[in-house]
Amino acid sequence: MPPRKEGQRNMKLGVVGLPNVGKSTLFNAITHAGAEAANYPFCTIEPNVGVVAVPDERLDKLAALYDSKKITPAVIEFVDIAGLVKGASKGEGLGNKFLSHIREVDAIVHVVRCFEDENITHVESSVDPVRDIGTINLELILADMETVQKRLDRAKNAAKGGDKKFIAEAEFYQKVLDHLGAEQCARTLELSDEEKEWMRDLFLLTSKPVIYAANIAEKDMGKPDAELPYVQAVEKFAAAEGSEVLVICAKTEEELSQLPPEEAQMFLEELGLAESGLSRLIKKSYSLLGLISYLTAGEKETRAWTIAKGTRAPQAAGKIHTDFEKGFIRAEVVDWQTLLECGNYNAAKEKGKVRSEGKDYVIKDGDVVLFRFNV
Repeated sequence: MPPRKEGQRNMKLGVVGLPNVGKSTLFNAITHAGAEAANYPFCTIEPNVGVVAVPDERLDKLAALYDSKKITPAVIEFVDIAGLVKGASKGEGLGNKFLSHIREVDAIVHVVRCFEDENITHVESSVDPVRDIGTINLELILADMETVQKRLDRAKNAAKGGDKKFIAEAEFYQKVLDHLGAEQCARTLELSDEEKEWMRDLFLLTSKPVIYAANIAEKDMGKPDAELPYVQAVEKFAAAEGSEVLVICAKTEEELSQLPPEEAQMFLEELGLAESGLSRLIKKSYSLLGLISYLTAGEKETRAWTIAKGTRAPQAAGKIHTDFEKGFIRAEVVDWQTLLECGNYNAAKEKGKVRSEGKDYVIKDGDVVLFRFNV
C-alpha cells in the first residue's frame, strides 16, 4: 500500500502532572506499559508511549455477525511525560524536554493529587490541587509567551510598511500576550473566527484541550463529589475554563489492570462502577476533541476508524487509504444497530436500510460503511 497521509496518525494524549501525584501509576494502569512508578521525581525521563485499544462493544457484535477473522479497534496513544517542577520552562528539572514532548499531543490529561498520604511526599509539602494546576499551567504559559513574543516582533516589523494584515496580526498577538501575562491559559481567551485561525497557527501549549484527572484515595471511591473538597475545587477551576474533569483512583485502576477481564468486571461492580477509568477517560477524550468512530465489517476484518465529527464521506474513506478518497464514487451506509437487527447486510439492503450516499454525506458515529471507489 502507498504511504498514508500525515493526518492519519493515532490520537495522542499527553499525561502530565507534578511528581508524586499518581501520574505514572495511572499511566501504567491504562497502558500496562510498566513505567517505573517510583516515589522519586524524574523516574520517567523519556516519555513512555502506550498504545491503548478503544473499548467498543459494537466491534464484537458486528464481528460475530460477519464471522470476522480479525477485529481491529481504534487506538489512542498515551504519552507519559516526564515530571514537571517549577521553572521547567526555563529548563529546571527536565523542563525543556517536557515542553517539546507536550507540543506533539492532541490533548492533555493533567493528573492532580486529590488524596492525603503521609507516605507519599508532595513536592510542595501539602495537598492543594488548584495550586498544583497553577504550577504546571504557569510553566506552559511562560513557554507560550516566548512563542507569541517572537511572532509579535515579526508582525510589528512587517507592519511598519502599513500593511493592514500585519497590523491586525500584531494587535492579535499583543492581545494573546496580555492574556498570558495575566497568567491565563490561551484556551480561555474569547476569539473571533478569524482570530481562532490565527490561534491555531500559533500551536500554543495552553490552547490544547485538557482533562483534569482528579486522583482520589481508594477509601474515597464511590463517595459523592460533595464529600470530596479537593475534587470540588478541581471541578470549580475546570468549569471556569471549559475543561473536563475525570474523578479516578489510580491505585484502583492499577489493581484492575492486573485482573483478567471477568474478574475486573466483578471488581468494578463491587465498587459500584459501570466501567473502568480507562473507558471513561477515552469517552471524555473523544467528546473533548470532537471525535467519532465509523465501522467497516466483513469476513476478513471488522474495524473501527476514528474521524472528526463533521467529516464527509470521501475524507473518511481516505482514512482507510488515500486511493479511496481520490477515486471515491459513493458510500453504502447502514447504522450498526439496524444492521444487527436485520441479521445481515443483504437483509438490510432488501429492507431498504442501506443508503447510497455521495461526496457531501457527513459520516455519523456508528455508521457501517462500504466505500465504492475507482482508481
